[in-house]
Amino acid sequence: MRQFDPWPVFFRREWSRNWPFLVGFAVTGAIITKMSLGLTEEDKKNSRFAQKHKN
Repeated sequence: MRQFDPWPVFFRREWSRNWPFLVGFAVTGAIITKMSLGLTEEDKKNSRFAQKHKN
C-alpha cells in the first residue's frame, strides 16, 4: 500500500501564498544585478560611497 506524501500538498499550498514574495524577490535581484554589472571603473572613481569605503 502506498503511503500519503504530504510534500506536493505542502508546496502547492505554500506556492499559492508566497508567489508574490518570490517573484518580487527575483525581479528585485535581477534589477540589482543588471545595475551592478553596468557600473564601470569611471563610475567607481566618481562614487563618494566607494571612496569612503576604500580599503
